[in-house]
Amino acid sequence: MKSSHTPAAVSAAFDDPNLTAHAGLVPVMRLAQRCGLSHLVADKVKLTGAGNGASAAPQAKVNSIVAAMVAGADSIDDLDLVRHGAMPTLFNGARAPSTLGTFLRSFTHGHALQLHSAHRAFLARLAAHTPLLPSAAQKTFIDVDSTHKRVYGRTKQGAEHGRFKGVRTLHPLLATLSTPTSRPVIATVQMRRGKAADSRGATRFAGQALATAGEVGSTGLRVLRADSQFYNADVIAACGRAGARFSITAGMNPSIKRAIAAIEEGAWTQITYPTAVPDPQTGELISGAQVAEIGAYTAFTGRPKAEQATARLIVRRVRDLATPAAVGEQGELFPVWRYHPFFTDNPAPMLQAEREHRHHAVIEQVIADSKAGALAHLPSAHFQANAAWLTLWAMAYNLLRATGALASAFHAKATTATLRAHLVCVPARIARSARRLRLHLPQRWPWQGAWEQLFESVHDPPGRA
Repeated sequence: MKSSHTPAAVSAAFDDPNLTAHAGLVPVMRLAQRCGLSHLVADKVKLTGAGNGASAAPQAKVNSIVAAMVAGADSIDDLDLVRHGAMPTLFNGARAPSTLGTFLRSFTHGHALQLHSAHRAFLARLAAHTPLLPSAAQKTFIDVDSTHKRVYGRTKQGAEHGRFKGVRTLHPLLATLSTPTSRPVIATVQMRRGKAADSRGATRFAGQALATAGEVGSTGLRVLRADSQFYNADVIAACGRAGARFSITAGMNPSIKRAIAAIEEGAWTQITYPTAVPDPQTGELISGAQVAEIGAYTAFTGRPKAEQATARLIVRRVRDLATPAAVGEQGELFPVWRYHPFFTDNPAPMLQAEREHRHHAVIEQVIADSKAGALAHLPSAHFQANAAWLTLWAMAYNLLRATGALASAFHAKATTATLRAHLVCVPARIARSARRLRLHLPQRWPWQGAWEQLFESVHDPPGRA
C-alpha cells in the first residue's frame, strides 16, 4: 500500500464538528445506561464534604472516565478523548480532565469502597442483560492473583520497594470470574501498598469474590483457584463458608515433600500438553508431564484440628532439563523431576482437575491487558485516587467484555485490544434530520455485521435486550 497522491496534493485540517473517532461509544454507553451505571453510582457514591464541586454529579464523572477508558485512555490527560468533534452532540455531561482529576483526588478509603460496591452491582446488571458468563449456572471459576505495577515519583502515596529490588511499585489484588466457555471478567479489585504481602487480606478478598460470583448468577459449582501465596487455612475456610470448592497451588514444604516421595512410580499418569510450553529455567519446549494424586492429604496440621483441611493433593511433575540425570547404584540413569502440587476438593477426575487448575493462568491475560491499557499508569500521587482508578478500570473492562458478548461469538472471546479496534474506535460523521441523528460509518468496515448487531441489541426495547 502506498499514498495515491503527491504530498503537495494532500492537506489536513481539524475543523469538522460533526466527526467522531469513537462511534462505538454510542452503543457501549447505551449499554451502560441500560444496566443502570449512573443510578448505581448516584445511589452508592456519596462524596459529601469533598469540596471543589467534586461531590456534585459523581455519575457524570464516572461515566466520563469509564467511556474514555473503553476508548483507550490510560492517563488523566487522555480522558479528553470524550470531548472531541461531535462527542458533545452524542453525549451529555462529559467532563474535562482537570475536573476528573479533582474528582479522583477527593476519594477517601470509604469512598473507594462505595465505588467498588457500585462496580459489583454493575457487573451483576451486565451479567443479567448480556451473555457475559454463559454456563455460570453449571460451573464458575474464581481466580485470585496479585500484581506489581511500577510507578515513579517519590511523592506517590503507597509506592514502595516490594518484590523487585530498587523498583517502586503499587500492589493491586484482583479476582476474576470465568466459565469453561467464556473469557474472564473482573469480580473485585483492591489497591495495596508496594510492600504488602501477597496474602495480606486474602481471606476477606476471597470471600468478597465468592459473594460476587453468587450475585452474577453463579448457582452451580464454584471453584476458587489461586497460587501458593494464597495457600492458607483461612482462605480454604472462606471457600467452605461460601459453599465453594478450592484449587490452590501448594508450596513445597516438608510435609508435602514427604507425601510426594511416598507416591509409587506406577501411580504416575503421562499427559501431553495441547501445545508445547517453554521451560521457565532453560527455555526449552516441554510437551509432556506426569500426574499423580494423593486422595486424602491433611494440610495445616500445625493448627488446631478444627482449622485443618483434608482434600486431594494432585501433583504434576516435569523433567528438570537444567539438571543432569542422577546415576543410581546399578549405573542406571534416573531423571530429575520438578514437582508442582496443588491442594483441591474439586470433584472432577484427576486429569480434568489438573487441567482446570493450570487454566488459572487465564488471570495473567487480564493483568497483561490492564498494563497495556488503563493501568499503564496509576496517574495520581494520591493512593485513594489510584484505588478509584483501579475500580473504574474494572468497570470499563467488564463493560467492554459485555459489549463483545452482544456483538458476535468471535468478539465474545476477543481480546480487549481487538474489541476496541473493531467495535469502539470506528470513525463516523453525524447528520441531522427531523430532530434525529444518523451516524454515517465507513463503507466496507470489516466488522460491520458485529457492530450493527451490537447497536441493534442495545437500542431494542428493554424487554427484548
